[in-house]
Amino acid sequence: MIATPHLDAASARGRAFLGTRHAIMAGAMTWVSERHLVSAISNAGGFGVLACGAMPPELLEREIAATRALTDKPFGINLITLHPQLDELIQVCARQNVSHVVLAGGLPPGPAIAAIKAFGAKLMCFAPTAALAKKLVRSGVDAIVIEGSEAGGHIGPVSLTVLAQEILPAITDVPVFVAGGIGRGNAIAAYLEMGASGVQLGTRFAAAAESVAHEKFKAAFVRASARDAIASVQIDPRLPVIPVRALKNAGSDAFNERQREVAAAVDRGEMDLAAGQLAIEHYWAGALRRAVVEGDVESGSLMAGQSVGMVTKVQPVAEIIAELVAEAEAALSRAHPRAHGREAAA
Repeated sequence: MIATPHLDAASARGRAFLGTRHAIMAGAMTWVSERHLVSAISNAGGFGVLACGAMPPELLEREIAATRALTDKPFGINLITLHPQLDELIQVCARQNVSHVVLAGGLPPGPAIAAIKAFGAKLMCFAPTAALAKKLVRSGVDAIVIEGSEAGGHIGPVSLTVLAQEILPAITDVPVFVAGGIGRGNAIAAYLEMGASGVQLGTRFAAAAESVAHEKFKAAFVRASARDAIASVQIDPRLPVIPVRALKNAGSDAFNERQREVAAAVDRGEMDLAAGQLAIEHYWAGALRRAVVEGDVESGSLMAGQSVGMVTKVQPVAEIIAELVAEAEAALSRAHPRAHGREAAA
């Protein structure tokens, strides 16, 4: 293990918050972020995050226990705020003495925040604006994640480059982790210099050797470039949908056609707007499973961030993290060539 004094100093707040060797969080990816990948990331010094997704409470409880059997290092649980059994999932986390919970998928309800804080877990939430980040901090959230439109999966409209400039100077009371398009250690160094406490990556880990994703899914990532990871478009203004970034394939065209079909059904009075929007959103759940689990890379959804072009081969997680760490340390040492020397002398 190489010495990383500059990186350690720059990421000290994030490392302390996560309880890890490195302030590198894994993004929670449905069907991908399960026990094997999560434990591998934590064992390599990062912070793995289990993606609960649509899991029922009993399955989440089994998955937490199975992950603990593979690592004794810290890891977190990502819960979707719109899950119909959110309260029960939080109870599972309490029984399992989970140390960190990430709430995603919308504004977290106050009772959920209170329930998580009550059993002593550290709570992380996503914030697309500085104003919302401040509101979340006032409500008791312990750390903020800001995710730019470069990320894979469901995305917002603003790039991480802009969000970081807007939010990092405004939120200093709690750690802030940045996500979206990060694939190299020099980017990690740059965001730490801007005031981030750590980073979150998903796409680099999705094609890792320990990932349970289908080999065809991983191969698609290795072949892809940044320009292949495109955001879905909204066909009908009456049916707003959250954009999804994924590798362009026949499934991308099928999603657009599905939107047209639903809009036509609404016009014919066969469903109302709420039912139409739900029908459109349901497309992605099945499409993602087809790609990740079954290897259907033609019609399935290959959710990937724009950093996918930096996935050049299938690598073990430990190798990915070692590369990121070495690159970040090199970038920081070039920027501050004498800083460590002064600290050592002191």
